Amino acid sequence: MPPTARLTDALRGRRKAVALIGAAAALAAGAGSASAALAGGPAQQAPIQHAATVAAVSREQVQHASADRSAPISRPAPETNAAPARPYEIYDSVTPSAIPAGHEVATYADGSFAASPSSMTGKKVLWIDANGSDPRAAAVDAEPGDVTPGGAASWAAQKLHADPSGQAIIYTMRSEWSAAQAAVRTAVPSAEQSHVRWWIADPTGVPHVVPGSSATQWYWGSNYDISTATPGF
Repeated sequence: MPPTARLTDALRGRRKAVALIGAAAALAAGAGSASAALAGGPAQQAPIQHAATVAAVSREQVQHASADRSAPISRPAPETNAAPARPYEIYDSVTPSAIPAGHEVATYADGSFAASPSSMTGKKVLWIDANGSDPRAAAVDAEPGDVTPGGAASWAAQKLHADPSGQAIIYTMRSEWSAAQAAVRTAVPSAEQSHVRWWIADPTGVPHVVPGSSATQWYWGSNYDISTATPGF
Protein backbone atom coordinates (compact mmCIF):
# COMPACT_ATOMS: atom_id res chain seq x y z
CA MET A 1 0.00 0.00 0.00
CA PRO A 2 1.36 3.47 -0.88
CA PRO A 3 2.47 5.67 2.05
CA THR A 4 -0.42 8.08 1.41
CA ALA A 5 -3.00 5.30 1.63
CA ARG A 6 -1.43 3.94 4.81
CA LEU A 7 -1.58 7.43 6.40
CA THR A 8 -5.20 7.84 5.33
CA ASP A 9 -6.15 4.46 6.84
CA ALA A 10 -4.32 5.29 10.05
CA LEU A 11 -6.18 8.57 10.39
CA ARG A 12 -9.45 6.84 9.63
CA GLY A 13 -8.72 4.20 12.31
CA ARG A 14 -7.87 6.91 14.85
CA ARG A 15 -11.12 8.74 14.15
CA LYS A 16 -13.04 5.47 14.71
CA ALA A 17 -11.28 4.87 18.01
CA VAL A 18 -12.04 8.41 19.17
CA ALA A 19 -15.63 7.96 18.12
CA LEU A 20 -15.93 4.70 20.01
CA ILE A 21 -14.43 6.24 23.13
CA GLY A 22 -16.81 9.18 22.84
CA ALA A 23 -19.77 6.86 22.44
CA ALA A 24 -18.74 4.87 25.50
CA ALA A 25 -18.37 8.05 27.51
CA ALA A 26 -21.80 9.21 26.37
CA LEU A 27 -23.35 5.91 27.39
CA ALA A 28 -21.69 6.10 30.82
CA ALA A 29 -22.87 9.66 31.29
CA GLY A 30 -26.37 8.67 30.24
CA ALA A 31 -26.41 5.80 32.69
CA GLY A 32 -25.15 8.07 35.43
CA SER A 33 -27.80 10.67 34.57
CA ALA A 34 -30.49 8.00 34.67
CA SER A 35 -29.26 6.76 38.04
CA ALA A 36 -29.16 10.30 39.32
CA ALA A 37 -32.68 10.93 38.06
CA LEU A 38 -33.94 7.84 39.85
CA ALA A 39 -32.11 8.88 43.01
CA GLY A 40 -33.56 12.39 42.83
CA GLY A 41 -30.31 14.33 42.26
CA PRO A 42 -27.33 14.79 39.93
CA ALA A 43 -24.98 11.83 39.76
CA GLN A 44 -21.90 13.97 40.25
CA GLN A 45 -23.20 15.21 43.64
CA ALA A 46 -23.37 11.76 45.20
CA PRO A 47 -19.65 11.52 46.01
CA ILE A 48 -19.72 15.08 47.39
CA GLN A 49 -22.68 14.31 49.62
CA HIS A 50 -21.01 11.13 50.82
CA ALA A 51 -17.82 12.99 51.65
CA ALA A 52 -19.81 15.60 53.60
CA THR A 53 -21.58 12.87 55.51
CA VAL A 54 -18.27 11.22 56.37
CA ALA A 55 -16.89 14.56 57.53
CA ALA A 56 -19.96 15.18 59.69
CA VAL A 57 -19.72 11.74 61.23
CA SER A 58 -16.02 12.24 61.86
CA ARG A 59 -16.68 15.58 63.55
CA GLU A 60 -19.39 13.98 65.71
CA GLN A 61 -17.04 11.18 66.71
CA VAL A 62 -14.30 13.66 67.64
CA GLN A 63 -16.74 15.77 69.67
CA HIS A 64 -18.08 12.65 71.38
CA ALA A 65 -14.57 11.49 72.21
CA SER A 66 -13.71 14.93 73.57
CA ALA A 67 -16.85 14.95 75.69
CA ASP A 68 -16.02 11.50 77.01
CA ARG A 69 -12.54 12.63 78.03
CA SER A 70 -13.76 15.77 79.76
CA ALA A 71 -16.83 14.29 81.46
CA PRO A 72 -16.35 13.07 85.04
CA ILE A 73 -16.36 9.33 85.52
CA SER A 74 -19.27 8.17 87.65
CA ARG A 75 -18.38 5.39 90.04
CA PRO A 76 -20.84 3.50 92.25
CA ALA A 77 -20.54 4.13 95.96
CA PRO A 78 -18.63 1.37 97.74
CA GLU A 79 -20.77 -1.01 99.70
CA THR A 80 -20.09 -1.44 103.37
CA ASN A 81 -21.23 -4.09 105.79
CA ALA A 82 -20.03 -2.21 108.85
CA ALA A 83 -22.73 -2.05 111.50
CA PRO A 84 -23.45 1.37 113.01
CA ALA A 85 -21.94 1.99 116.45
CA ARG A 86 -24.39 1.26 119.27
CA PRO A 87 -24.38 1.43 123.07
CA TYR A 88 -22.93 -1.68 124.66
CA GLU A 89 -22.71 -3.30 128.08
CA ILE A 90 -19.78 -3.50 130.47
CA TYR A 91 -19.70 -6.01 133.32
CA ASP A 92 -17.52 -5.08 136.30
CA SER A 93 -16.61 -7.23 139.27
CA VAL A 94 -14.02 -7.73 141.99
CA THR A 95 -13.99 -11.35 140.81
CA PRO A 96 -13.78 -11.20 137.01
CA SER A 97 -14.15 -14.97 136.70
CA ALA A 98 -17.78 -14.54 137.77
CA ILE A 99 -18.58 -12.46 134.69
CA PRO A 100 -20.39 -14.44 131.95
CA ALA A 101 -18.29 -15.11 128.87
CA GLY A 102 -18.61 -12.81 125.90
CA HIS A 103 -18.87 -9.53 127.79
CA GLU A 104 -16.42 -6.67 128.12
CA VAL A 105 -14.84 -6.78 131.56
CA ALA A 106 -14.04 -3.95 133.95
CA THR A 107 -11.93 -4.78 137.00
CA TYR A 108 -9.31 -3.32 139.32
CA ALA A 109 -5.69 -2.67 138.45
CA ASP A 110 -4.66 -2.07 142.08
CA GLY A 111 -6.02 -2.02 145.62
CA SER A 112 -7.43 -4.86 147.68
CA PHE A 113 -9.19 -6.45 144.72
CA ALA A 114 -6.50 -6.08 142.07
CA ALA A 115 -6.79 -8.67 139.30
CA SER A 116 -3.79 -10.36 137.77
CA PRO A 117 -3.14 -9.26 134.17
CA SER A 118 -2.32 -12.86 133.26
CA SER A 119 -5.82 -13.93 134.33
CA MET A 120 -7.27 -11.44 131.83
CA THR A 121 -5.37 -12.75 128.81
CA GLY A 122 -7.54 -12.81 125.69
CA LYS A 123 -10.21 -10.53 127.19
CA LYS A 124 -11.08 -6.92 126.50
CA VAL A 125 -10.53 -5.24 129.86
CA LEU A 126 -11.22 -1.76 131.19
CA TRP A 127 -8.75 -1.36 134.06
CA ILE A 128 -9.87 0.69 137.10
CA ASP A 129 -7.49 2.51 139.42
CA ALA A 130 -8.91 2.07 142.93
CA ASN A 131 -6.58 4.45 144.83
CA GLY A 132 -5.56 7.10 142.28
CA SER A 133 -1.93 5.95 142.03
CA ASP A 134 -1.93 4.61 138.45
CA PRO A 135 -2.87 7.09 135.68
CA ARG A 136 -2.09 4.36 133.16
CA ALA A 137 -5.41 2.71 134.05
CA ALA A 138 -8.44 3.58 131.93
CA ALA A 139 -10.64 4.75 134.82
CA VAL A 140 -10.42 5.94 138.41
CA ASP A 141 -12.88 4.90 141.15
CA ALA A 142 -14.11 8.07 142.89
CA GLU A 143 -16.52 6.97 145.63
CA PRO A 144 -16.56 6.84 149.40
CA GLY A 145 -13.79 4.53 150.62
CA ASP A 146 -11.74 4.93 147.43
CA VAL A 147 -10.61 8.13 145.68
CA THR A 148 -12.04 11.54 146.61
CA PRO A 149 -13.44 13.91 143.94
CA GLY A 150 -10.31 16.06 144.24
CA GLY A 151 -8.08 13.00 143.96
CA ALA A 152 -9.94 11.86 140.85
CA ALA A 153 -9.48 15.29 139.26
CA SER A 154 -5.73 15.19 139.98
CA TRP A 155 -5.57 11.67 138.49
CA ALA A 156 -7.34 12.91 135.33
CA ALA A 157 -4.94 15.85 135.03
CA GLN A 158 -1.91 13.52 135.23
CA LYS A 159 -3.36 11.11 132.71
CA LEU A 160 -4.24 13.80 130.17
CA HIS A 161 -0.90 15.54 130.67
CA ALA A 162 0.81 12.31 129.63
CA ASP A 163 -1.63 11.76 126.73
CA PRO A 164 -3.47 14.98 125.75
CA SER A 165 -5.32 13.21 122.90
CA GLY A 166 -6.53 10.38 125.14
CA GLN A 167 -9.40 10.28 127.61
CA ALA A 168 -9.72 9.99 131.38
CA ILE A 169 -12.73 8.09 132.78
CA ILE A 170 -13.98 9.02 136.24
CA TYR A 171 -16.37 6.58 137.91
CA THR A 172 -18.46 8.17 140.65
CA MET A 173 -21.83 8.07 142.36
CA ARG A 174 -24.56 10.28 140.99
CA SER A 175 -24.64 12.03 144.36
CA GLU A 176 -20.91 12.83 144.10
CA TRP A 177 -20.93 13.90 140.45
CA SER A 178 -21.27 17.65 141.00
CA ALA A 179 -18.32 17.72 143.43
CA ALA A 180 -16.18 15.71 140.98
CA GLN A 181 -17.08 18.04 138.11
CA ALA A 182 -16.12 21.11 140.16
CA ALA A 183 -12.80 19.49 141.06
CA VAL A 184 -12.08 18.73 137.37
CA ARG A 185 -12.76 22.32 136.37
CA THR A 186 -10.10 23.38 138.87
CA ALA A 187 -7.45 20.72 138.29
CA VAL A 188 -7.69 19.93 134.56
CA PRO A 189 -6.70 22.54 131.94
CA SER A 190 -9.75 23.86 130.10
CA ALA A 191 -8.45 22.57 126.73
CA GLU A 192 -8.40 19.03 128.14
CA GLN A 193 -11.63 18.98 130.14
CA SER A 194 -13.60 17.69 127.14
CA HIS A 195 -11.45 14.54 127.29
CA VAL A 196 -12.86 13.61 130.71
CA ARG A 197 -15.53 10.89 130.45
CA TRP A 198 -18.06 10.30 133.23
CA TRP A 199 -19.09 6.83 134.37
CA ILE A 200 -22.01 7.36 136.73
CA ALA A 201 -23.50 4.87 139.19
CA ASP A 202 -27.34 5.06 139.10
CA PRO A 203 -28.54 1.53 140.03
CA THR A 204 -32.21 1.71 139.03
CA GLY A 205 -32.17 -1.84 137.66
CA VAL A 206 -33.28 -0.53 134.26
CA PRO A 207 -30.80 -0.06 131.39
CA HIS A 208 -30.21 3.65 130.74
CA VAL A 209 -27.54 6.30 130.33
CA VAL A 210 -27.70 9.36 132.58
CA PRO A 211 -27.68 12.51 130.41
CA GLY A 212 -24.21 14.02 130.33
CA SER A 213 -22.48 10.75 131.15
CA SER A 214 -20.70 8.39 128.77
CA ALA A 215 -21.64 5.28 130.75
CA THR A 216 -24.11 4.48 133.52
CA GLN A 217 -23.91 1.62 135.99
CA TRP A 218 -27.58 0.71 136.35
CA TYR A 219 -27.41 -2.75 137.93
CA TRP A 220 -25.73 -3.84 141.16
CA GLY A 221 -25.50 -7.60 141.68
CA SER A 222 -23.83 -9.95 144.10
CA ASN A 223 -21.33 -11.22 141.52
CA TYR A 224 -21.06 -8.36 139.05
CA ASP A 225 -22.50 -4.97 138.11
CA ILE A 226 -23.72 -3.94 134.66
CA SER A 227 -23.27 -0.61 132.90
CA THR A 228 -24.47 0.69 129.56
CA ALA A 229 -21.77 2.62 127.69
CA THR A 230 -22.09 4.89 124.70
CA PRO A 231 -19.99 4.30 121.56
CA GLY A 232 -16.41 5.49 121.98
CA PHE A 233 -16.38 5.05 125.76
